[in-house]
Amino acid sequence: MRVVIAEDLALLRDGLMRLLRDNGFDVVDAVGDGDALVHAVAREHPDIAIVDIRLPPTFRDEGLRAALELRARAPETAVLVVSQYVEHSYATELLADGRGGVGYLLKDRIMNVDDFVDAVRRVGSGGTAIDPDVVAQLFSRRRSEPVDRLTVREREVLALMAEGRSNAAIAERLVLTVGAVEKHVANILAKLRLAPSQSDHRRVLAVLAYLQGE
Repeated sequence: MRVVIAEDLALLRDGLMRLLRDNGFDVVDAVGDGDALVHAVAREHPDIAIVDIRLPPTFRDEGLRAALELRARAPETAVLVVSQYVEHSYATELLADGRGGVGYLLKDRIMNVDDFVDAVRRVGSGGTAIDPDVVAQLFSRRRSEPVDRLTVREREVLALMAEGRSNAAIAERLVLTVGAVEKHVANILAKLRLAPSQSDHRRVLAVLAYLQGE
């Protein structure tokens, strides 16, 4: 899987390059700002771009702007953004187009190498990876009567769905059968008045959009 990295801190950028190469990824470029990222993706056509939300010159949302530009100009390239903090408006913008191949992780998650590598692979393959802390805060910000109707187990399944987990991964995490998870998913979609979908990333984005009040 071909990867481009956009991170202004040279130490972290080099660390990401080594980590990914040690786990079988082909890091084809690593840059320090949003403009360089857009040019690198146009030149290298990577499978995924890993982007720090805050890049030079203002360190506000240049990385996010570059990521959104990539979503429009290079839809074949997945985007995984990383942030120091949970920034709800940024997460909403990134998820707004309703497509897969997108992720939003906190930088602390990089320290868990197995989870981070799994997230990169999942996003690069067209899935999603939403940080558990982001999911938890989205849940806490948006409560509604349909969500209140979910059972405790259904909320556990919904949170893992929102992270981008497959039914098999949810079953393993919660020590359930895949059939039981499928029934929970069907109940969740019905209670949230969301149309069933065979596409995991679309159902996840639909759930997140509902929880955010979009």
